[in-house]
Amino acid sequence: MKSGKNLFLVLIPDTFYLDTQKMKRLGFVGIIIDDREKSAGVVNEILSQHAELILARTGLPNAKGNTSIITLVIDATTDELGILTGKLGNISGISVKSGLAKK
Repeated sequence: MKSGKNLFLVLIPDTFYLDTQKMKRLGFVGIIIDDREKSAGVVNEILSQHAELILARTGLPNAKGNTSIITLVIDATTDELGILTGKLGNISGISVKSGLAKK
């Protein structure tokens, strides 16, 4: 009888990867608005469209000159976060950074 270690091969279906993409995780979104008067309305419209993702929102209007900052705490999938930040990032004069928890 041979002695040794048993090796097991575990096959993970493709749906495993897809399921991890659909898991909601806590995260943040930081938004810097260079010209509040010009862009705030569009930003608020997009945030309203994604209100179900937003757990908390804080803002500093005119944080420095006419520049404003909004921070969001979100519960979203990577796809949902990408759609939200993509829409915001396409607005002229807006900078967006985001992150999601690993679990």
